Amino acid sequence: MKETTLGILGLGSQTTAFYLKELNRVFNEIKGGYSTCPFVLLNTNFDTINSLLPNVSEELNEIVQASISEIENSEIEYILIPNITLHETIDRLKLNTSILHPLDICLTKLKENNWNKVTLFGSIHTMKSHYIRNNFAKNNIEIILPSEEDMQFIDQVRKDVYAEKQTNELIKKYHSTIEKYTENYPVILACTELSIFKPNKKDVLDMVELQIKEAVKTVLKHTIKYKNIQ
Repeated sequence: MKETTLGILGLGSQTTAFYLKELNRVFNEIKGGYSTCPFVLLNTNFDTINSLLPNVSEELNEIVQASISEIENSEIEYILIPNITLHETIDRLKLNTSILHPLDICLTKLKENNWNKVTLFGSIHTMKSHYIRNNFAKNNIEIILPSEEDMQFIDQVRKDVYAEKQTNELIKKYHSTIEKYTENYPVILACTELSIFKPNKKDVLDMVELQIKEAVKTVLKHTIKYKNIQ
């Protein structure tokens, strides 16, 4: 059995770097010392994939399938994909490896907290599309959307963070917007760029953070198993 069980598909410099930083931080908090999270990284040309997002298509299927097949050659057992939107395409593929799927992990957490109504923050496409809404509805969880004005602002935050053009004023207003909506229901963050500058609030559920914690948990379980057979 190989000691490294986690594979990561590199997608976009800032978002992938954020995932890697958080993986190592969470892993180190548990293991201590100079420990870092073991994984295999396959860095793709995100420009090719991003030009086809957010819509699903056969062309996008083929590109992502090829990348997944390549990283599967490393004989990893789980794959972490640092792009929430891309999972709609992942759902359409034939895979031999388990995906640490943000929707599945998030739904489990929502059920643990007995939350059946939440506000969704993401890109304009994510907030207005049926992908997350339908998956949540199947599990009896209702999604409430921000106002049109606030959706446009949230999407601008996403764009500015992606371009590394965020300002202190923008982030302060972003935090205020989250504060406003958590007065009624928990807020779900379904966009990596929105995760990077999120506030630390117990009623904000971040799909990226949930993915990372699940990834570390998976690696640690595998490491224990690996040590036991030596």
